[in-house]
Amino acid sequence: MAEDQDNSQKTEDPTQKRLDEAREKGDIAKSQDVPVWFLMMATAALMAAGGPLAGMIAEPLAKIMDHPHEFRLSEGGAQQLMGNLLLALALPLGVIFAVIGGASLLGHVIQSRPLWTGEKIKPDLAKLSPGKGLQRMFGAQGWMNLLKSFLKMAAITAAMIYAVWPEAVAITEAGRMNPAGMLAMTQAIAGRLMVAAIVVIGLIAGLDYLYQRWSFMQRMRMSRRDIRDEVKQQEGDPHIRARLRQIRLERSRKRMMQNVQKSTVIITNPTHYSVALRYDPDVDAAPMCMAKGVDEVALRIREKAKEHDIPIIENVPLARALYAVVEVEETIPREHFEAVAKVIGFVMSTSKGKRK
Repeated sequence: MAEDQDNSQKTEDPTQKRLDEAREKGDIAKSQDVPVWFLMMATAALMAAGGPLAGMIAEPLAKIMDHPHEFRLSEGGAQQLMGNLLLALALPLGVIFAVIGGASLLGHVIQSRPLWTGEKIKPDLAKLSPGKGLQRMFGAQGWMNLLKSFLKMAAITAAMIYAVWPEAVAITEAGRMNPAGMLAMTQAIAGRLMVAAIVVIGLIAGLDYLYQRWSFMQRMRMSRRDIRDEVKQQEGDPHIRARLRQIRLERSRKRMMQNVQKSTVIITNPTHYSVALRYDPDVDAAPMCMAKGVDEVALRIREKAKEHDIPIIENVPLARALYAVVEVEETIPREHFEAVAKVIGFVMSTSKGKRK
């Protein structure tokens, strides 16, 4: 009951992370009928174009059978004969094995990109559990596999009937046929059987892959809570991230307030904006923004400036412009050099007048 309730809550499509984790464990959508179909196609191709290969295999064997007196089995002759025979058969047999092996590999790779994992061969005591075994046999997956087996048997039987039925009369009279007629009938039946089997197994493989894909995606579905937990795992708890942002912001403001006392002048819009600038001709190539802020932060900048006797100049358009275009600890843009130079020049001349 609890498992059914848990499955009913899994209403969301799986994330890419969940699919990747399942893949790393060897859990992918895969039909065992697809490689079988590719093997049948490879076999049909070898049969259709197997004349030269059959000749290459038959030639050394026929030579041994037709001229046995030419070969000696004593004094190492048997080993030499076997070596020559294997060498003669190496190319045609290598082609056959390569085609069959390549078809089998393609049948697996075409369903998913190459995957190498040792998860499937790790010991798992759960697989030895009788309860788990009975559940696999009599569960939904077991009944589905049984249904697919019956459908396969029915489809293959129908294919065999299709291939043999047209030759039913000829088969009953096979005893009166000459060898050439018998061979022609056998080839016709074999050809139809192969074509029917390829079509039937191809349809079964395609439908089974679609079912396996659907079943896999259903098994991988997630609940909303699963997705939230995954997001937290990847990006961290939103509350923690918000707290970290707040801490970074507070540290940045604290450092900025410490920079105010190093400033040359504070340019303000009296109630909203404050921008602290530093210019030391011996150090700075251009005026640099040491701090900036609006509303409450702007007020704190002005209060800090008063504590350290830093001049505060009211210039509404310049304060707004600088706040919008310059970041803390960056030099001001060139287009504001002239306006800022006038303000700093005024501050410096005023401070000189006070010293006199």
